[in-house]
Amino acid sequence: MSTLAYEIVDVFTDRPFAGNPLAVVFGAEALAAEQLQAIAREFNLSETIFILPATEGAASYRARIFTPGRELPFAGHPSVGGAVTVVRRGLREPGQVVQECGAGLLPIEVTADGRAMLTGGTPTVGLELDPAVLLGIVGLGPEDYAGPPPRVAGCGLEFPYLSVRPDAVARAAVDPTAAALAGVPKVSVFAWDAAQRTVHARVFCPGVGVPEDPATGSAALGLGVWAVASGLLPAEGRSSYVVHQGLELHRPSLLECTVTATGGAAVGATVAGHVVSIGRGEITVPPFVG
Repeated sequence: MSTLAYEIVDVFTDRPFAGNPLAVVFGAEALAAEQLQAIAREFNLSETIFILPATEGAASYRARIFTPGRELPFAGHPSVGGAVTVVRRGLREPGQVVQECGAGLLPIEVTADGRAMLTGGTPTVGLELDPAVLLGIVGLGPEDYAGPPPRVAGCGLEFPYLSVRPDAVARAAVDPTAAALAGVPKVSVFAWDAAQRTVHARVFCPGVGVPEDPATGSAALGLGVWAVASGLLPAEGRSSYVVHQGLELHRPSLLECTVTATGGAAVGATVAGHVVSIGRGEITVPPFVG
């Protein structure tokens, strides 16, 4: 085996050259983690997903997900893009597929027209954080802060969430040195429109080799968990919200989300969007350096 098949897809968009680009690689089950990491560095996209044979009976396939800097247990846009690509290539039928990954077994509903809905892992939410630290990391001041207070939240991959004024989102600029000193590898900065239940978000991940991500499904999932904990979404039942991301990178993305709450706490969340294929080919297998 000297080459691997791959496909490049744009995720959370219904048109090419928007959304978040993703490399989906097949046939890499014999490769070591160092080789997978080398391939992800070569593509140099925010994430590369490797579709591998499942090791658990309930799973449709196993996914390993890498940024240019490290492996992740889970990520949203690779999970959505990988599932649609698996179905589009005829490896699975439309309907529910189950992805095995570091966050467990995650169900993904895939339609024949290239749309998928991912159910996130177990919701988690932390204590309130000092907004001044996060504001400093993204180059904003106290006057830009909107509240409610920031918290770390997630559904398989956690982010700190910083709510700011609408005009501040475009001005945010991450300082990687400040982020490293504060021990904050990634942060979601956003403005929440309560009346429309829409969000204008930017997600910075300097600690994992992604200065800014055009569309972040895992962060969109956790945002609903944060919103329930912060009282912005109902404490009971299922609520929907929409995340707009990638505008500042000229890659507009649309993430359609739901969160289900019981007793004031999120118990589940979903994120959905379309996936557009833009190219495919083969990539050389890197040499193993042990």
